[in-house]
Amino acid sequence: MIELKRLSGDVFWLNPHQIEYIEKIPDTSIAMLSGKHVIVSESVTVVIEKIVAYRRLIGAFKNEE
Repeated sequence: MIELKRLSGDVFWLNPHQIEYIEKIPDTSIAMLSGKHVIVSESVTVVIEKIVAYRRLIGAFKNEE
């Protein structure tokens, strides 16, 4: 799970395996496979960095190299 903040400042954790796509419109919007959308205060770049760090932590890249 990755830690993110809603625009209100509330912290929550998101399962990055359930992300379908990320947009900047102008805030960062994350579309989930369930069809839900989450707006976060982090930039797209920061969200991607958190996803990469999480995948390294769980060893996901070993299967992709």
